Amino acid sequence: MSVEAAKQVLKKYFGYDEFRGAQEKVIEGILDKDDTLAIMPTGAGKSICYQIPALLLQGVTIVISPLISLMKDQVDSLKALGIEAAYINSSLNNLEINETLHNARQGIYKLIYVAPERLESESFCESLNNLHISMVAVDEAHCVSQWGHDFRPSYTRITSFINSLEHRPIVSAFTATATEVVRNDILNLLALQNPQIFITGFDRKNLSFTVIKGENKDKFIYDYLESNKGKIGIIYTSTRREAEGIYNKLNLKGYKAGVYHAGLSDKERKRVQDDFSFDNIDIIVATNAFGMGIDKSNVRFVIHYNIPKNMEAYYQEAGRAGRDGEESECILLFSPQDIQTQKYFIDEGYLPQDRKNYEYNKLRAMVDYCYTSKCLRAYILEYFGEKDVREKCNNCSNCNDDREEKDITIEAQKIFSCVYRMKERFGTNMIADVLKGSKNKKVLTLGLDELSTYGIMKEFSQKNIVALINKLIADDYLLTTDDMYPVVKLKPKSFNVLKGKESVFMKVTKVKKVVNEDNTLLNILKDLRKEISQEEGIPPFMIFHDSTLKELSQYMPRDKESLLRIKGIGERKAEVYGEKFIDAITKYAKENNIEIKNEIVDDKTSILPKENKIKTHILTYNLYKEGKGIEEIAKERDLSKTTIEEHLFKCLTEGMDINVDNFIKKEYEEIIVDAIKSVGGNKLKPIKEALPDQVDYTSIKFVWYKYKSQKISNSNSLTS
Repeated sequence: MSVEAAKQVLKKYFGYDEFRGAQEKVIEGILDKDDTLAIMPTGAGKSICYQIPALLLQGVTIVISPLISLMKDQVDSLKALGIEAAYINSSLNNLEINETLHNARQGIYKLIYVAPERLESESFCESLNNLHISMVAVDEAHCVSQWGHDFRPSYTRITSFINSLEHRPIVSAFTATATEVVRNDILNLLALQNPQIFITGFDRKNLSFTVIKGENKDKFIYDYLESNKGKIGIIYTSTRREAEGIYNKLNLKGYKAGVYHAGLSDKERKRVQDDFSFDNIDIIVATNAFGMGIDKSNVRFVIHYNIPKNMEAYYQEAGRAGRDGEESECILLFSPQDIQTQKYFIDEGYLPQDRKNYEYNKLRAMVDYCYTSKCLRAYILEYFGEKDVREKCNNCSNCNDDREEKDITIEAQKIFSCVYRMKERFGTNMIADVLKGSKNKKVLTLGLDELSTYGIMKEFSQKNIVALINKLIADDYLLTTDDMYPVVKLKPKSFNVLKGKESVFMKVTKVKKVVNEDNTLLNILKDLRKEISQEEGIPPFMIFHDSTLKELSQYMPRDKESLLRIKGIGERKAEVYGEKFIDAITKYAKENNIEIKNEIVDDKTSILPKENKIKTHILTYNLYKEGKGIEEIAKERDLSKTTIEEHLFKCLTEGMDINVDNFIKKEYEEIIVDAIKSVGGNKLKPIKEALPDQVDYTSIKFVWYKYKSQKISNSNSLTS
């Protein structure tokens, strides 16, 4: 079976002309009927490596997959491409399982996803023996190893299941993160026969890596989110309490956020994950219960509020950013207290001592990642055993550390002196309280207000003092003990600073400001995708990835032939969704007087739009400034009243001179304000639902803006 046939399948169903990276070699090996182990980074397209052979091989492919949500996403995605697939797991009842097996015997499916726990049932394994199984593909294969970070005992049943089959199928195994120990376990425990082994490299070039030490984590998150509004992201925490705390704060600030942890019911977790998949929320705050297999392509950032337990867990969680290949950020906020949390989890775990020691060593490697001054990407790649790694990637915080240094020698001397006078018996917060001059009961009871260092940093906030102490711990001037309640002690390095022989400098992290481009058409296409996703009950990314929408907005295809030139659009999607997106593009081009050539060439340059000199909402604004009303502008521009209102509201949010009161029916203003106060004012729909039917959205929207502006103005006047 030729690779050419595989490329034809790739184009027909997935909409791509060429394979990426090692995909072609892996597929070629499977089509040659070789057992295969492929270690490929998240986002490298592992699933295509077994899905395309499944379509070309005779019979059905059984995919062993660890998560129900992952199976459903994969099957829904395949069905959207016109590929028949099914899954069997605990979400189905016996009748549904029997129906799926009956359809499989009829040859309806090319892929069946199976939870590993099903293999513990002999009767179920016997029922699969009646099928013509061409391949068993083991996804997340590191789960078979007890030294892997997601060991699943049920994975050890896979080999017995394969051995029970009348005819041994091809066996392929896939994972994104596996050290040499885990790789050897996969080969041995899955009993791969003369396997082809592909270790394609662990590098994710589109991801930037940042470690931030000793800063106020909450403030950093708020600043980051403010500078990256509308971006999709995940914030990982070590504990449920932290996840709930951050979620509640973000919710109060008006962010579209959700929380996910093991303390929620299955129903609640499913609702939150669905909201995230369907773009109903932008940010999910989660513990590691938000596990592997999150198949959302447009996650632009992953922030770790604490260090994870090991590098495998970190790289897999961070790797959920940028699965579509677009530039994305992975940020780790580190403080020494995080180490104690992870040590506690290890101590309390039901593990034999040798396994605990193994986990301690892996945690040590994670801590070293936070402290290292070398390239962060190089550290990760070398950890996973890559050779000849470049010393600098120029895409991590260590390589690009161009922050201005601030001399904090005097502040450091004050802190060291305070630690010394407190006899190295207290933790970070108590030291900060003394330096701040706090009058809390414990400080006064212990007589710490009588120390010479009491109140010598009263001009700083308590949080800023704590941040400085953490910075000095991270830079090896101070240490914290390994106790449940760690205390701060001086290290030899601090004495040179106290004696004035050495200076201390601090670099302050600056959050990158994003320059907003004109993404009007892209946003229109995203709204259309969202509308279709709600109608069909599938997540937006299953319709088109963000990268596909970007190409659509850039090249603006006007017919099916040019549509098929866009990456990620195969025949099925062009047939099902093409007309709607072409209509949206055509309408946008007409409204903005954009001329698009229809000639198609390989590099797509001839279907680029001519430069749009005046944005559409600015044209509306110009007519408004001439004194024309909404109906008059709508008639002149041949657009709906709603569109004109949206244009003017956009002008308003961009700071242009718009008289809000012109769009508010005065008899409604008071009851709208009351509804905003009652409901919370973060979303328009709940406000509308709390009001009489006759109150229109236009009045609600402009009252909402007026009310928010007045609140901000009043707040500024109070704090000035």
